[in-house]
Amino acid sequence: MSDILFPRITLIGFGLIGSSLARVIRRDGLSGHIAVCARSQGTLDAAVRLELADSVTHSPEEAVKDADLVVICAPLGANKTIAKAMAPGLKKGCIVSDVGSVKQMVIDHVAPHLPDGVHLVPAHPVAGTEHSGPDAGFAELFDGHWCILTPKEDCDKAAVDRMAELWRRAGMTIEIMDARHHDQVLAITSHLPHMIAYTIVDTATGLESHLQQEVIKFSAGGFRDFTRIAASDPVMWRDVFLTNRDAVLEMLGRFLEDLSVLQRAIRVGDGKALEALFTRTRAIRRSIIDAGQETAAPDFGRAQTHEDKETGKTQGDLVKGAKG
Repeated sequence: MSDILFPRITLIGFGLIGSSLARVIRRDGLSGHIAVCARSQGTLDAAVRLELADSVTHSPEEAVKDADLVVICAPLGANKTIAKAMAPGLKKGCIVSDVGSVKQMVIDHVAPHLPDGVHLVPAHPVAGTEHSGPDAGFAELFDGHWCILTPKEDCDKAAVDRMAELWRRAGMTIEIMDARHHDQVLAITSHLPHMIAYTIVDTATGLESHLQQEVIKFSAGGFRDFTRIAASDPVMWRDVFLTNRDAVLEMLGRFLEDLSVLQRAIRVGDGKALEALFTRTRAIRRSIIDAGQETAAPDFGRAQTHEDKETGKTQGDLVKGAKG
């Protein structure tokens, strides 16, 4: 029995997520042909070198020809341009999806350009690392994580089911969610934390040189984890904040209000209020571990580098070890 879900899959953009998905497709034989489209010749060369592409091109229209599934893996800001460029090459019955962490803008920017008979199933595999590029990918990236699908109510159910099955094969648990609701949820669980991390690390860069050196030398787990988050792809996160600005600004406003309460408690020496706050947040951390969304292992079970030079283990090996 064939494991093929889509005879021909096109990946537009080929960074961490796209190359990791291609590895899953290759590993499990989920497609007979993987076409890769990217602006950079170096990225296309990497896709060929890694044996993750059967054909490569700079042209979105050429890349999607005869495709049964097209997954946009490019920065969010490029979605509208990609949709316009690839539309003439899409065949009837093709499914178009993506991997971005903002969903309403995918519906707003991509759907208007798709021909009749083409199904849009936006997707957000909630997984990633601070690394980027084709060489950073690994098939185990998605294991044990959520994939949120945000199709419109009138979307073809069979298309949604096929996309759900693809991500299940990648090791993910599927959730169906309204696109705007998704953007609000991710604004607090992902986007605001990244904004805070970028800000804290940038604050450190503004310190006097002797303080900068000591901050790096004596980095404790908290600051070190902020630097990991702040090392994420700057283009991707620029687009996240610009395309989900309303939800991010709402959550940022709430955060600033809470921060001012904390600031006052410290200023007036209100230890009772501080302890109550820290007790509440500790309970949240424990509930996240209980829900299987994190590990209690030291340093959160994270690999410090993409590849451990001493052991030769890849990040995927370390992730599996932490979960085991």
